[in-house]
Amino acid sequence: MNPTRPIIMTAGLTPADFAWADAQRRMYFPPERNIIAAHLTLFHHLPPGYFTEIKHALAEMTAHNPPPAAQIDRLLHLGRGVAYHVHSPELRAMRSELMERFSGLLTAQDKQLARLHITIQNKVSPATSKALLKEQSANFEPRILHITALELHEYCDGPWSPLGRWPFRGARLP
Repeated sequence: MNPTRPIIMTAGLTPADFAWADAQRRMYFPPERNIIAAHLTLFHHLPPGYFTEIKHALAEMTAHNPPPAAQIDRLLHLGRGVAYHVHSPELRAMRSELMERFSGLLTAQDKQLARLHITIQNKVSPATSKALLKEQSANFEPRILHITALELHEYCDGPWSPLGRWPFRGARLP
């Protein structure tokens, strides 16, 4: 791991949900700009010097928590792109707990209230993004999203390199 490259934290999906989301991204994202796979970002820029502390926090959080319930509940217009909004009070609560734990380490962007989403199009003209939003809205149906883990990645000047995956191991009570 390069000590100057930021750490990105994402929520890991089941293989089926990831394949679906990534197929959507490949279909609509400009190919020359689509250098990373579909993802659900929780933190955009964690300092690499705290990697051990960050890993420890994820191990603690996932050891006893069940996978958070989540649903893609609507589309988001990003101005120059489109995303699927992810509704997950449980994942938001986990992120808030991590925000508190990482107090003093977060960038201004990561201190903000999270708008959980999976981007399927970005870096296009507003007219192109509005057209996709209209097209997707015509057939949109909410979809359950299965979150299985928390993941860390190293930002490598564009692409990401995986640093670790911590599966949720707690049981969901009936």
